[in-house]
Amino acid sequence: MASYEELQELIITGQKDKVAAVVKTLLDSGKAPMDIINEGLTAGMNVVGAKFKSGDMFIPEVMISAHAMKEGMNILKPLVVGESSSFSAGKVVIGTVEGDIHTIGKSIVAMLMESSGFEIIDLGIDIPAAKFVEAVKKEQPGILGMSAMLTTTMSRMKDVIDALKEASLRDKTRVMVGGAPITQDFADSLGADGYAPDASSAVEKAKALIS
Repeated sequence: MASYEELQELIITGQKDKVAAVVKTLLDSGKAPMDIINEGLTAGMNVVGAKFKSGDMFIPEVMISAHAMKEGMNILKPLVVGESSSFSAGKVVIGTVEGDIHTIGKSIVAMLMESSGFEIIDLGIDIPAAKFVEAVKKEQPGILGMSAMLTTTMSRMKDVIDALKEASLRDKTRVMVGGAPITQDFADSLGADGYAPDASSAVEKAKALIS
């Protein structure tokens, strides 16, 4: 008999090939899709996030766990479309700023946010201010997340915030920033709403900003 604990363990250990069978068994036993997401998939990824933060897991392992989680989500997402308001923790547009092609940190943040229930629109890397503005206008996210890994591209974050102001969109979304050279002081100088030093903290900060 499958259990939530068994599903959590599959996520933590990244056993993607076994996730679908356990999810289907839980569904067949009468478990609600949202409960399987919350008690199995998300609970497992929460452990992964904590282990990553403490240095007990590393980026490749986190990505394997995230792929295992997505295997379960592919089955469960269509079943909770009618519960979308309770399913989604909020919408997040995320991207790496113009001139910067670093993707791993941003991708980890996006994966952990998605596993915590956020709807993610990942714009990718090397994103100019105009494209961030266009995405905010179209998607109307609760949070806009920007990443920069180079001291030479940090200033692009200000360009985006200025562009949001010019488009009268700055007060329509919360802005979060992160990346290796970013500090709380720099985030404050931009007028950003949130800063996180690592992926797990980013999820916590996003939940706090949207709640």
